[in-house]
Amino acid sequence: MKRTDLLSVLRGAADILFPRHCLCCHERLATDERFLCAGCLLRLPRIRPDSFEDNAVTRMFWGLIPVCKGAALFRYTKASAYSHLLFALKYYNRPEVGTFLGQILADELRAAGFFDGIDLLIPIPLARKKERQRGYNQSLWIARGVAKSTSIPIDTKSVVRSVHTSSQTTLDDQRRRTNVQGIFAVRNPQQLQGRHILLIDDVITTGSTMLSCAETIAAASGQVRISLLCLALAGHS
Repeated sequence: MKRTDLLSVLRGAADILFPRHCLCCHERLATDERFLCAGCLLRLPRIRPDSFEDNAVTRMFWGLIPVCKGAALFRYTKASAYSHLLFALKYYNRPEVGTFLGQILADELRAAGFFDGIDLLIPIPLARKKERQRGYNQSLWIARGVAKSTSIPIDTKSVVRSVHTSSQTTLDDQRRRTNVQGIFAVRNPQQLQGRHILLIDDVITTGSTMLSCAETIAAASGQVRISLLCLALAGHS
């Protein structure tokens, strides 16, 4: 028996003994499906902008920081079944969901030229305390999926989160912005100088965290260009 055939048999046996279920509709997954069934993947409320320079992501930052381009995979609402993807990624120890979705997003955007000119991927850093509690940085796992599709290197050294802050989930817009002011630091500004950086996060709600990180990078590194990428965009049409 060929190795590929053996692996297929083993996967089929594993699915019988340990059935996997779609994170959204909870139906049983087929052998070749991961995390999402084909129907839920097809119905994912994707955001398909006409322009990477003028869309719901970039407009949030106009007049605040110079953004080259931005994109998101899908529109997020708390009531949606697709919120389970983010909950699994952030709170239920399923970091591999981030890599899976990150690669889907990157595969779709790569064909349209979104990554042309991007030099580095920088996942939004977590504070050390939060990363120890969670066990991983979900944005890094998303970046790994993007890197798998694009071969663009990931930089986790140049930018750090120097201040631990309280959760943003219960704060209003103004308190979110105040909560994240001055929480990032750039360790290696020379590494970023003159580069086109893609900041990656899981969800953009008010944009306060992404804005704080981008402002810190722009202030510390000369002639840097910044673009933005997230899995989900909350509260915007």
